[in-house]
Amino acid sequence: MEIKFSKMTGAGNDFVLIDSALNKGISLTPEKIKLLCDRRFGIGADGLLLITDSDDYSFMLDYFNADGYPGSLCGNGSRCAIHYAATSGRAENGNLSFNCDGLDYSGKVIENEKILFNLNPPSKIKRNFRIKAAEQMVKAFFADTGSPHVVIFISDILADPKNITSAFNDIEKFPADKIGREIRYSKDFAPKGTNVNFILVKEDKIYIRTYERGVEAETLACGTGSVAAAVISALEGVVSTPVEVFTRGGILTIDFSVDGNKVSGPSLTGPAKTVFNGNINL
Repeated sequence: MEIKFSKMTGAGNDFVLIDSALNKGISLTPEKIKLLCDRRFGIGADGLLLITDSDDYSFMLDYFNADGYPGSLCGNGSRCAIHYAATSGRAENGNLSFNCDGLDYSGKVIENEKILFNLNPPSKIKRNFRIKAAEQMVKAFFADTGSPHVVIFISDILADPKNITSAFNDIEKFPADKIGREIRYSKDFAPKGTNVNFILVKEDKIYIRTYERGVEAETLACGTGSVAAAVISALEGVVSTPVEVFTRGGILTIDFSVDGNKVSGPSLTGPAKTVFNGNINL
């Protein structure tokens, strides 16, 4: 099987994008997807995007994690899909609509590789609860922004569980992979698990590190995680919108409206581009 693909990146969150119009009759099994996303034996990616033509939308989008199985909404992946759809002639008046996992979304190209993605309002918001991690009970927050996300301020975690005056204050030195993995597999979020975001807020800006389920590692950026972090931070009164979120792979801008505890109109804006196009034989 020869597959035509595009390798894309959205703020360092990278994807293999397959256009079904260019790959008639394509059949993607979990094993094939996992191989395509493998960084040593395949193309290498955090996930795979499958675009299909539709009479009702600009396109249909299916997202698969690097482990080969269907994933929930991916914000940076959606921006990459919007960019690809626009450049492949699927946009009408610069705006695009698509359906992913049974829900409707929209977006547009603002300029060149700057893409805006409109999400649905977050759900299942939970604030100020405790979870066991890093040998302590940690204050945490939760929001489902199309994907489930735990959000934790790094200052709420003791660097030394035996020293109540110790705290993390450097986002770059924070052990995001280790603690993120522990929380991702916590029985509190079984059986599906959760994504985990660690944040530091300075001067109305958010600095973030994210551990993603399905990738089972820290990624350079997570769009839905950045939205969850911005929503929680705004509800806690420590940022105002629009807010810039600094990921390891780039800067994302999150905007939404807040009325009491109700959040509406979330959008995610940031870079997305095609790195290269190619063919691969499986």
